[in-house]
Amino acid sequence: MVFTLQDTNTGTWLRLFAGEKKIDRNFFTRDQDNKLFTIAWNKGEAQMATIDGDVTEVPGNSLLPLMFNQSFKFERPEEIVAWQFNREFYCIIDHDAEVSCVGFLFGRGDRVLIHLDETSRQKLTLLYTVFVEEFNTSDVIQNEMLLVLLKRLIIFITKLAKTEYVPNVKLQDERLDIFRKFNLLVEANYHTEHTVNFYAQSLNKSPKTLSNIFAIYNQKTPVQVIQDRIIIEAKRLLTYTNKSTKEITHALGFEDSAYFCNFFKRHTSMTPLAFRANREST
Repeated sequence: MVFTLQDTNTGTWLRLFAGEKKIDRNFFTRDQDNKLFTIAWNKGEAQMATIDGDVTEVPGNSLLPLMFNQSFKFERPEEIVAWQFNREFYCIIDHDAEVSCVGFLFGRGDRVLIHLDETSRQKLTLLYTVFVEEFNTSDVIQNEMLLVLLKRLIIFITKLAKTEYVPNVKLQDERLDIFRKFNLLVEANYHTEHTVNFYAQSLNKSPKTLSNIFAIYNQKTPVQVIQDRIIIEAKRLLTYTNKSTKEITHALGFEDSAYFCNFFKRHTSMTPLAFRANREST
């Protein structure tokens, strides 16, 4: 089943996939024209997913939030329930005070896999059922009702993620907000800003304070988060575009192609050209 709510006048778009063996390209990979956030629920057994070209296991009864600029496909898509929406339908950045998911659920850098216990699975199943009912009810408030449901879904999933990734409630405070804001700043500026000092100054914190906060919420250091984000985008550009190494160098804020190539090889053990050739051969 595929349910779609689309308004060409406002550009809003919300979709729900369930049990689809053949799902169009927007579900499998990023669409340059329709930038859709995705919340994927694997209802079946563990399966493999290819995300930005890298294969990862998605456990059974787990949730996987995906950014609008990520490419992905699932081993068994018929076992996936997926909600997709664009910023025009609901901007999670502008409404962060409502859902508190930016930089944590979406835009964290690392993939967030949320495991569902039986109680959570039952709640999500009920919410899914209400979504289907609203998609099948065409009236003047359908858009508003679906928007309310989407917010409920994001809030519900964010709470589950915080419980799983930040089990100590005392740590779900200002430090988590700084962690989220750092990730959001990296997402907005990694093309040009590569140093921790820039982000520390933007947050009015010292680099040491950021490192201490990341030791709580992330196994990576702030500089690793920045560098990993650059590498992810470099891989995307090498895989999905025909941009030359020189063009990618400048697109990612490097002045020297040789330096960028060394940076890329240090993190991937391959040169950019070797990486592209390897992807084209698979």
